[in-house]
Amino acid sequence: MTPLIFAFKLLIAVPVALVLALTAIWYIWESGNTVLYDSFAQKMFSGLENYGLLAIPLFMLTGEMMNEGGMTRRLINAARVFVGGFRGGLAYINLLTNMFMAAIIGSATAQIAVMARAMTPEMEKEGYDTGFAAATTAAGGLLAPVIPPSMMFVIFGVLAQVPIGDMFLAGILPGLMLATAFALVIFVIGVMTGFPKGSWFTGREAFSALLYCLPAALIPCAIIGGVLFGIATPTESAAIASLLAFLIGWLIYGELKPGTLFGMFRRTAVNASMIIFMIATANVFGWVIIYEALPQKLAALITSISSDPFLFLLIVNLILLFVGMLIDGIAAVILITPILLPIAMNDYDISPYQFGVVMCLNLVLGLLTPPVGVGLYIASSMSNVSPGRILRSLWPFLLAVAIILVLLSRFPLLSTALI
Repeated sequence: MTPLIFAFKLLIAVPVALVLALTAIWYIWESGNTVLYDSFAQKMFSGLENYGLLAIPLFMLTGEMMNEGGMTRRLINAARVFVGGFRGGLAYINLLTNMFMAAIIGSATAQIAVMARAMTPEMEKEGYDTGFAAATTAAGGLLAPVIPPSMMFVIFGVLAQVPIGDMFLAGILPGLMLATAFALVIFVIGVMTGFPKGSWFTGREAFSALLYCLPAALIPCAIIGGVLFGIATPTESAAIASLLAFLIGWLIYGELKPGTLFGMFRRTAVNASMIIFMIATANVFGWVIIYEALPQKLAALITSISSDPFLFLLIVNLILLFVGMLIDGIAAVILITPILLPIAMNDYDISPYQFGVVMCLNLVLGLLTPPVGVGLYIASSMSNVSPGRILRSLWPFLLAVAIILVLLSRFPLLSTALI
């Protein structure tokens, strides 16, 4: 009965956090273990007693300050210095700026919203198809879950009880592979359709663009460098990055006003609280998983099909692709990690880092695929382009992601080489 209650609540669009909590409440009543009600609140609170979770609101706050402080525009100008003169240069600028933003914001939906507002009108002015411009921007949002810092990596690291800094390192090579694949897609489409020719900055313009971008570039350097060299934990790096973003936006660029801080704090608190509440309710949902022995039952089913780790990951990819189409990526990570990760590690000897990278990249595809497709609708709203028109231009990027997912599933070293 419990699985039916769970599925029914999901289908009628009850918020996932409430689905998890109400399912746990129903299961406790149905199983007769009503003594668990006494420790229900304590179990929720214990799910939040993790230092790494502080990184979530801090990375969100950094992104808010980046947007308010005018750093996004300067990153776009810096990207123009390197790729602006190529044919289709603005499409490459879009991609390169998305890489910069992925190393700062860490949230795919926030990145798509920011970049769609900034890049799609510019590409349209220079003669690009609006659907392709919006699709390129939306695809760039897929870099956010793999290029550190990643909100999904933070959550997965907490749930899997692995160092978040190591999860960040695991995402570097896959992120570069994905960006390269997207660049190849842009090149091939450009050859076939004839993109407008870009123009290079003059030496003086290039120097000026890079000079003005340097302060903003300190932020991803502080985040990634702090973790990479062991100077700071991911949470400490997030705190340093948010402080840098405020000081740079206020004192150097002069576009971030202290009076706007309360609004940014409020938006950050609201957005972060939704994620934190999901993690808390996932902890009590763990009772259902434990008492029903879901990982063991699922492991017995899957191992009866194959003992090959690669085939297991392909099966998991298909499951996650379906789940990601129906449930938000962060909610899916919280829901699925406790079920599938023990199978991957115990029955197939798969590294949690490889599994985490594959899962997070796969689930974020759901942002761009109906029926949920939050990222797709954000890109559509910000660009004034229909979702169907964006999807028609988006499929080559989605195919590139599928190929990268297969490679990451087949070769563990692509995820674990830097750890």
